[in-house]
This record gives sequence, C-alpha cells and structure tokens, in this order.
Amino acid sequence: MEFSALNLNTPLLNALEDKGFTHATTIQEKAFSVVMAGRDVVGIAQTGTGKTYAYILPLLRNLKFSKQKHPRILILVPTRELVGQVVREVEELTTYMNVRVAGVYGGTSMNTQATMVREGVDILVATPGRLIDLALLGALRLKEIKKLVIDEVDEMLNLGFRPQLSRIMDLLPERRQNLLFSATITEEVEHIIGGFLVDPERIEAAPTGTPLKNIEQRIYSLPNFQTKLNLLEYLLESDETMSKVLVFAATKKIADQLMERLDQRFPEKVGVTHSNKSQNFRIRTAKAFQDGEYKVLIATDLIARGLDIVDVSHVINMDTPEVAENYIHRIGRTGRAEKVGTAITFVGPKEKTRLEAIQVLMGLQVPCMDLPKDLEVDPTEDVEEKPYMPEYTAKIRQPKQETTGPAFHEKNEKNKKVNEGGSYRRKVKAKYKKPKTRGDKTQSKKRRK
Repeated sequence: MEFSALNLNTPLLNALEDKGFTHATTIQEKAFSVVMAGRDVVGIAQTGTGKTYAYILPLLRNLKFSKQKHPRILILVPTRELVGQVVREVEELTTYMNVRVAGVYGGTSMNTQATMVREGVDILVATPGRLIDLALLGALRLKEIKKLVIDEVDEMLNLGFRPQLSRIMDLLPERRQNLLFSATITEEVEHIIGGFLVDPERIEAAPTGTPLKNIEQRIYSLPNFQTKLNLLEYLLESDETMSKVLVFAATKKIADQLMERLDQRFPEKVGVTHSNKSQNFRIRTAKAFQDGEYKVLIATDLIARGLDIVDVSHVINMDTPEVAENYIHRIGRTGRAEKVGTAITFVGPKEKTRLEAIQVLMGLQVPCMDLPKDLEVDPTEDVEEKPYMPEYTAKIRQPKQETTGPAFHEKNEKNKKVNEGGSYRRKVKAKYKKPKTRGDKTQSKKRRK
C-alpha cells in the first residue's frame, strides 16, 4: 500500500517523500489503523521491515501541538545506539512539524540531559536506567505520558531490564496506550504482555522467528576456532561481493582480538564496536562503516541491535548464538529495505544443538557449504571455543626465600642494664655519701640553721 493511501497528513507525506519512501511495509500497513484507534498493540515483524515507522507514523499523526514541558510519548529501547536511531528517524519525519524530541541514555552527563528535558519535550526516547534516574532527580514528570512504546522488548528482558520496566510502570499513569514491538516473542515476553497490556491487538507481519526471504543463508561446519579465523580471512580476500561485512563475535574480548588479527591483513579497513568503547568512539566507528571507510565491522549482539546501516552485503557469525532469537536479529542487519543480503554462520562441533534450535525456530534447514579446497584447516582438537591468541598472564615477582632462624637478636649495650633493685634515694646516697633532697625547701632551711 502507498503511504498516500493511509490517513497521513501533508507534513508527514512530504517528509516521507524527501526520504524516497512511497510504499508502506506489511507491518506499517497493518499497525497504522490499530495504533490510530488507541488500542494496545503487540507488533511482530522481522528486523529490517520498518517496525520503527510502524509506531512512529500513527503516533505523530495523532500528536497535537502543545506548549507543555513534560513528555506525552515515551519510547523505551535497550541500547544507546537505538536511542540515537529512533531520535534521528523522528527528527526526519518531523521536518515539517513543530515537535520536540529528545533522547536520554546512560554513560553521559545526567545534568546535561536533565537540563534538556526541563526545557520541554513532546517525545522522549530513553533507556530504562537513565529514565528512572531523571525521574528520581525530579527533572521528569511521567504522569503526562499518554503513549508508551517498548521497542525490542525481548532484548530488554534478556538484558535484565524487567525490574526497571516494572518500576517505570508504577511511575506512569494507568490510562495510557501501550505498544510493544519486536522481531521475536518469547515466553517471558508473553508474560509481560499479560501483565502490562489491556486486551492487546496482536499484529504479525510474519510468524515470530521468520527470516526475511531476501537473505541468503549459509553455514560452514568447522572443527575449531582457528579454522574459523582462517575461513573468515579467506572469504574476505577471495569473495569480491563482500563490500560491507558485519562480523558478530560472542564476547567483547574476542571482538578486540579479531580486530587485532584482521587489522594486520586489512590495514585501516576494519573497525570494532562494543559496550566497552566510549559513545563517541562507537558513533565514529558506525559512521566510518556506513560511509565505506571500513570494509569490516566487528560487533557484539548488544551493539548490533542499534546499528541501522544500509547496504550491509554480508553478516558473518563467528559463533552460533546460544539464543535462537538472537540469530534472527543478527542476520536481520543485512537485506534491509527489501535489498538482498547474505548471512554466513560458522558452526563448531559443540554448536550443533544451537543450530538445530535455530532451524526449528525458522522452520527451515540452512544449507551447509563445502569448505574451500585450499583452506588451511587447523588440526588442533576443539576443546572449547577460544580466540587464536593466548591470553597474557601477568607474572608476579615472588620475594626471595631465605633461610632464617628464630626471631631473636642481641640487645644493644645501652639496653643491657640490669635491675638491681633499690630506690633512688639509696643510689644517690651511695654515690654522694649523703642523701639528696631534690630541692626540698624544708631540708634547705635546716641546713642553713
């Protein structure tokens, strides 16, 4: 359906035209009228199908001008990257509208953000922790919230945000519209839906766990991590279609070590981003990858949720995710906006059961590719998934062990005094042949007489 067929006003249609968008995706088309009607909504759609616009467009269509300072729409997301992404998309859609939008998240000055929200905001995009901090500080008043959006709700629960979500619900007014959107709906999410939403309308662009049809998936069965590294380098060097490659690492440490390894083979063409990096560093790295300065970007699952980068040609999973739903989110970084993409997963001997769970979730079998004949296969037995580099262990210098006796030493001469008894007066009398009075005035008077 074309956007012009929806009940959108002229400012929104002009903003969409500026971005070159003419047709609504399935989730955007299905959600628009339901959100406009004020119903609680649970939206399920694959990553990259426009879930953000699915809730932003109807919310902006219903939003009326107001001079009040406190926010009326609250959008909760799990990561700082998603905060920035949603804020940018709202700003682009409100080019011809008078709407104030702000984003708040941890890791930056809370005083600066408090000053920003005190000046007045219509739409607030926030991570749960920083939102609670600002509310307790008194900078935010959440009783004016009319619309609540929880984006990537499954990831919020995976990150342990459930206590914060419950606390936020206590700060919000009871009468409000609730919108939950995600690519996957787990059992825990279903429990949240039953506790927070009132008779929600479930909208599914596709069943949960369904990957995009325009993503070609492949797997390679590999004996150990070293061979995975060899194959990664082989593919990056030999496959000319790999123009913009997103590589997923299981941990931050492995991501940094992959960066060190690949940077030697592809100098200044590889970037890395994860939660241990500063916010400015992560922004610069994502921009360099988007602009084509980096051919390869190494990331962890958490950071990838906020990466909205177009034209990612390939996603390579160095490991098979433990949580099957995370696989859907990973491969959804490619094939966005109806473009073709490729997802490659390296499967180790101990990851076969994870692959089976992923294939059950998707309802399809991923084809296993033959290894290249000239690939160097490491013969080492795969004891556990480890990076190629040994971890550095700092050596602590031990003190010298000397043979020593008991804790005893001879006294100095001045301390070899012997207590012979007797009083001070007797000692003085023996020395001076007369008693010493120590300045006794009575004795002095007797001697004078």
